[in-house]
Amino acid sequence: MLELYFFILGLVNSIILISIFLIRRNHLVFLERYGWVYFLLAIPAAYGIFLVVYEQKPVQYGIFLGIFIAFLALEWLFDWVLKIPFRENMKRYWKLVIPYIALYYAMNYGFAVMPWKHSLAWGIPMVVLFVIQIILNITSHPKGTAKSI
Repeated sequence: MLELYFFILGLVNSIILISIFLIRRNHLVFLERYGWVYFLLAIPAAYGIFLVVYEQKPVQYGIFLGIFIAFLALEWLFDWVLKIPFRENMKRYWKLVIPYIALYYAMNYGFAVMPWKHSLAWGIPMVVLFVIQIILNITSHPKGTAKSI
């Protein structure tokens, strides 16, 4: 059951992030108002950690779910609590950007690799969704952001 649960959580995460990147292009105000909904994925991620223990599944699932929760916590802290404009000035906030990006890639790596280990039919769509995420993420940032990297 955990494998399917993990796969579905990864799908939902990727679809929401792709939606956020698409919305961010022209409707940033909408995200500023309703973007907090993304953080609700911490609840099923925490339940997934419970399932790892309960079903005695490989610890890697728990590690990747923990990384996902850490990413959500950092995103929440930077965007909603401290309101740090780290995306607009990556050069100035590089000390914050590095762990943020590392967690982003680690989280997506986990959501691709663990389903891939279970089934090629699950792994390929996860990798494709991650590639779409990267392309939309890069293209949805303001043009001046690339200069500040």
